[in-house]
Amino acid sequence: MSDYIHNIGYLRSARKTLRTRLTPEEAILWNLLKNNKLGHKFRRQHSTGNFILDFYCATKRLAIELDGSQHLDKIESDQERTNYLESLGIKVIRFWNGDINNNLDGVILKIKEELDKSVTTL
Repeated sequence: MSDYIHNIGYLRSARKTLRTRLTPEEAILWNLLKNNKLGHKFRRQHSTGNFILDFYCATKRLAIELDGSQHLDKIESDQERTNYLESLGIKVIRFWNGDINNNLDGVILKIKEELDKSVTTL
């Protein structure tokens, strides 16, 4: 995969803004992902193509997206986004904010399962 599709310059300001305005659910999950706490490095608000991913593990090519109620109206566009990322070999897993609030252990378990079966890249 070419590096030119990652963290494209024109999205830098948007990425930085999103990093300073995490939703409460993003903050909860980030606290569990940062500093290799699951054995893999994650980035937050990482862009790929024209999309900014909530969390991304480059070595496992795994994107984690958190969706709030605003995504109920974006199911089609979210699927197009997922299709694009998967065409690049990036596995996308999505959780609702309610999953973070009500089943955090289940979310972490699912992330660990995906990390275990994702292919490691250099």
